[in-house]
This record gives sequence, structure tokens and C-alpha cells, in this order.
Amino acid sequence: PGWSNYPGLTHGARELLEHFASDELQAKVLPKITTGEWSGTMCLTEPQCGTDLGMVATAAKPAADGSYRISGTKIFITSGEQDLTDNILHLVLARLPDAPAGTKGISLFLVPKFLINEDLSIGDRNGVAAASIEHKMGLNSSATCVMNFDDAKGYLIGEPNQGLKIMFTMMNGARLNTGIQGLAATQASYQNALAYAKERLQMRAADGPKYPNKPADPIIVHPDVRRMLLTQKAFAEGNRAMAYYAGQQLEVIKHSSDDQEVQKAEQLLAFLIPIIKGFITETALEATSYGVQVFGGHGYIKEHGQEQWYRDARIFTLYEGTTGIQALDLAGRKLMYLQKGQIGIMADIIQEFIDSHDTPHNESLQKALDAWHDITGFVAKSAMQDANEIGAASVDYLMMSGYVVLAYFWARLHNSAEHNKGQLGADFYAGKQKTAAFYFAKILPRIESCQASIRSGADSLMNIQESEF
Repeated sequence: PGWSNYPGLTHGARELLEHFASDELQAKVLPKITTGEWSGTMCLTEPQCGTDLGMVATAAKPAADGSYRISGTKIFITSGEQDLTDNILHLVLARLPDAPAGTKGISLFLVPKFLINEDLSIGDRNGVAAASIEHKMGLNSSATCVMNFDDAKGYLIGEPNQGLKIMFTMMNGARLNTGIQGLAATQASYQNALAYAKERLQMRAADGPKYPNKPADPIIVHPDVRRMLLTQKAFAEGNRAMAYYAGQQLEVIKHSSDDQEVQKAEQLLAFLIPIIKGFITETALEATSYGVQVFGGHGYIKEHGQEQWYRDARIFTLYEGTTGIQALDLAGRKLMYLQKGQIGIMADIIQEFIDSHDTPHNESLQKALDAWHDITGFVAKSAMQDANEIGAASVDYLMMSGYVVLAYFWARLHNSAEHNKGQLGADFYAGKQKTAAFYFAKILPRIESCQASIRSGADSLMNIQESEF
């Protein structure tokens, strides 16, 4: 997953430049970043500000030639320095002189590692350098840098003081990519755990030996090992369907000539992004933890590689916006502001599926959808009485939303397996249907605890004084 950051951020930077950079700047940078000869980064975070980008202090001063001089320090910059590409194009949030305070005064600048000559060749080194590379818990193939900008030459992208709005076009893509990274870690950990569980011999099955000619049965016969493997499988394959669905919306947005279809896809994708970023990465932590657990003590030993997936997955709930921020985006901005307390298009799509398809999971899916509607109304009503209710409920609401949406995709997967039996072998499709049954029986009921926690309100969180912690 760490390696994917280099092309992933470059793709996002290219998309941003294509949409917002001036024609002159595009002519300078798009050819090389499109071919991958040059790469891109996002430079947002500073020592004093992470989530609260209104505290950005990096300064941008106009220069006589129409460019700007950028000075400041950025931290946690993924791919900030490397020798994979000939040049690195840093997209940097900074403040112009006399800019308004807070997020309304942030502008976006392109700062190349090497200056670009008039003939588009690489020139002298710019005033930007990596001060250090962070020593991290995981994801070590991705260079995470402290970047110093010392009167570096930069170019304004878009209008002054519109930087945060522009940057979020790249941020949304990065959040989708982070969800995919979580999915990749889940799948890899599951594959390793499954292979090990089929080979590792320990004890006999509770209902009698399955392999009497061996000294013990493979651990895959034991119920608890199956619980962990099926949880991994349910998250890997169900979340993959969710990710494909989001990709389908991206294709509609990019290629459809139907304005209504594009608008629907944009609204649906905006609703799904915090779920994909927040829910898939949280379930990746659970799944990769189980990947270690299936190996037992051997999972804690580096030579097997399982602990690496767990350590790598830990960052996915943190960078590009923590789970708490994704939850506030979903429960606050998307739900309360944009959808006026309604779940909206996603709920309509799930209801349409239930009404038009006959699966053994329709009743459970309908109950989950109804509960989702009810708790959404509760959150909306509670938030009008106490501003802290959104923050108190948000992560539980995000996870509940994820479980319900994932249930929809498992119902679809069950239906698809029913209609395609025989094409890839009976075991493949039977495995899909039985995993769907596991999901509805063992994982979807988690929404009940989410509801109970949400309905308990904010008081137990907010009544304790700081001195009482």
C-alpha cells in the first residue's frame, strides 16, 4: 500500500492542475506529470495545524515576475522527497499578505522541486527541501517528510483565498485511494491467514477428527478461526464491491452526457466518500488484527509478514482525514446540511433493490434500512437541541452507515452468485452466498450497539470535567 502513494498522489495532482491551473502553467507541467516523469504531492499539514487548516502559517509573497515566494514548514508530507521521478510538483497551502484569517484566507500554490526553464527543461534546485524523513510505525515504503520552504518559487493555482476549496478536489480522490489501501491490506492479510489456517495443525475438531490420518486437524476446522477468517472475507469482498461501485460513479461523472445522471452520481459519491475512507479503513484494522491472530504467536513474528499489514493499516484511519473527521463530514455536513437529515439517494437505491429482488436477506436488509432511517432522524433532531450531539454520535453513525451499505452489497453479491452459478465453479459462488449469510447473521447485528450508543447521547462524554480525567 505504501508504494501506491507515489502514483496515487501524482494522479490526484494532475487532475487538480488540469482543472484549476492557468493555461500557461498547464503547458509547463501537465505533459511530464501525465507521463509520470514528474510526480506530485499535497502539502497541507504544519506543526501547529493538522485537522484545523485555518491555522496554516506558511507565507506566500508576490514577486515581481508574477510568481510567489513561499516560506514555511510542512510536516507529514507523503512522497515529499524521492529519486523515482525527475521532478516533484508540490501543491502547497499558504497565506498571501493581508489574507483573511482562518480557512477563508488560504491560497494554493505549485512549488516545483526543480525550477522549470522556458524550454520546459529542468533548471536549478528550488528553495524547497526535505529536512527529515519520519520513522514510522509502518508504511515504510512511503517516504513521509518534513518539508522546508525557504523563499521557494511558486505559482498561484486558481483564485487567491480559494486554496482549500480547490485542494479538496484532490483530497476527495486521496480519501478514496486510502479506502482502497485499507481494502488491499484486508485482502492480503486474509489470503495469508487463509493459507496458514489450512496448513497449521492444532487439536481436533470439536465434533470429531476431520483428518484422522494426521496428528491434528488444520485450525480452519475450529469455529473461532472460521469467525476471524469469515470476518476478513466479508470485509474484503464486500468492501471491494463498494469500492467498485464508487468507481462506477466516477466513470459516470467523467463520461456521461446526461446532466441529471451526473448530478446523481456526484451526490452519491459525496455521500459514499466518508464511508469508504472511514468505514473501510476501520474494518481494515479489525481484519488485519485477525490476520495476526489466526497465526497465533507466529503472527507477531516479522518473518511471516502478517504484523506488517497490521502496522501499515494503522495509518489509513489517520491520514487524509481521521475517522472522526470522516464521521463529522458524514453526520454533520453531508447529513445535516446537504441532505436536511435524510439519508437520500443511497437509501432509495437500497429500497429499490429490496423491492425488485427476492433474496433470503431482504427482511434483514429492510430492518437495517428502517433502523438507519430512524437513527438518522434521531441524530438530526438531537443536534438541533445540543451541538455536541453530532460529535458524540458521529463515529457510531458512520460505522452503522457502513454496516448497512455493506449489507446492501452483500445482498447484491448473493443475488449475483445465484444468477451466475456454474461459471467459475460451484465452490466460488457457494462461498459468496455463505459469506453473505455470515455477514447478515454475525456482523450486521453490530448496528444494534451503534444505535444504543447514539441514543445514549452526549452527556456521558461531556459531563466529566478536564480535571476529572
